[in-house]
Amino acid sequence: MGLSKESERSKKIFRVVKTVFFLISMLISLLLFSAPILVVIADTLLPSALLSASLAPSSLSLTTLSSHFSDYDFRSSLVDIPLVSIIRSAVIFCVYSLCDGPKLSRGPYLGITTICSVLSLIFVSLKASFVFSSSINRGGHIKAMELALFICSLVLAIGHIVVAYRTSCRERRKLLVYKIDIEAVSACKHGLFPRYQKILREERVK
Repeated sequence: MGLSKESERSKKIFRVVKTVFFLISMLISLLLFSAPILVVIADTLLPSALLSASLAPSSLSLTTLSSHFSDYDFRSSLVDIPLVSIIRSAVIFCVYSLCDGPKLSRGPYLGITTICSVLSLIFVSLKASFVFSSSINRGGHIKAMELALFICSLVLAIGHIVVAYRTSCRERRKLLVYKIDIEAVSACKHGLFPRYQKILREERVK
């Protein structure tokens, strides 16, 4: 009885380990093959969440947000940081959705992603220098949420470029393998490997 209980317990533990390993494998696959979409989602949500956390709870209504836009000042306003992230993510997502394998390997996806990310990096870097220098000149201190907002936007812009480059490299490898397969099939059709064709015919007869 004791041995049977131990064997059942070990089987349960083995099943749990297999399930956890399967879930981890699925998560890694999702991160590898859906990285552009995940970065777009993060770039859309995180800066907006950090901005709402840096503002007072009463400043989250549409009226106060519109007042922030009407009283916009490049040297002090922060509402444009999430807006830049949303526009950047929307453009990159549209290009990614419209591109197929060859266009993802070398073409508009990597180019447009790099352009959008570099332009947003320049904008956010310039804005950070103005915002932090003006707050220091006023005798204030840099708020942690404001610093986190700028760092998050900069990191996500770099993340878009890294993910686009890795995606283009992956698609290039896939196209290379596909090209090799096509060349191998065409070589067989042109009789460059008659012995190989003979073996294939014999296998089909069997």
